[in-house]
Amino acid sequence: MGETKHKPLAGKRVVVTRALEQSQSLADALRDAGAEPVLLPLVTFAPADNLSELDRHLKNEAQFDWLFLTSQNAVRALQERCASLGRPLAEVFAGVKIAAVGPATADAVRAAGLPVPYVSKAHNGVALAKELRAEVRGRRVFLPRSDRANPELITELEHHCAKVTPVVAYKTVPPTGDLLEACGAVFRGQTDAILFFSPSAVHHLRDLLGAQRFRDLSHQTMFVAIGPVSEKALKAEGVDRILQAADTTVTATVAVLAEYFAKAGEHQPAGAKQG
Repeated sequence: MGETKHKPLAGKRVVVTRALEQSQSLADALRDAGAEPVLLPLVTFAPADNLSELDRHLKNEAQFDWLFLTSQNAVRALQERCASLGRPLAEVFAGVKIAAVGPATADAVRAAGLPVPYVSKAHNGVALAKELRAEVRGRRVFLPRSDRANPELITELEHHCAKVTPVVAYKTVPPTGDLLEACGAVFRGQTDAILFFSPSAVHHLRDLLGAQRFRDLSHQTMFVAIGPVSEKALKAEGVDRILQAADTTVTATVAVLAEYFAKAGEHQPAGAKQG
């Protein structure tokens, strides 16, 4: 019993909406903090419908100076496509400088056998472009991305006079009908927090629940934005009660939950710092 008292998230039920293959380390950390993690993958990924453009660039990679990778999904998509073409990713991008958004993406790149000379200090693509504005000026930047990726990174790179080649490397797949039943089961019980890692997760849950029920849920359950892009998506849906993690790491995610619930338990009704 004494051990439980020292777990900052003891008894808290936390819904994780990202893809299952990306959720294990966070689920483990939540359990270690005493929480009950509920994995509800509102976002899954699949290869792009048309891979011809990606293949063309992967066969002619010498045309690029920089490779910008904004997620583990982009790394995985490149690895899978390079394997299909019979060329290791490390060989394809040998000699190309790589910039990654956040430590998780950087770790995925290193695991694929490539060095990562630059990891963004702030964990979003626009920040990465700003941080490297001098280095990318006049340079050729390859940007593999999702079919639903925000165009702001392209705009920011072009603002700094980079020659950007964006290519759809994978697509975001909406939840299946089975997930609607799973959502109902999850939200019929007590849920203390829902973690959103992308605008797609926000939009998919809104579509599954309906706009009004989605907003109503945000007043009963703490919505947590992992990164400013997710926060922006929540605000666009009329959510005004948002907890935002300091960055996208597992440590920061668990920390912001622990801080919030500690304060709420001491002297606050349900509420949070505003995003």
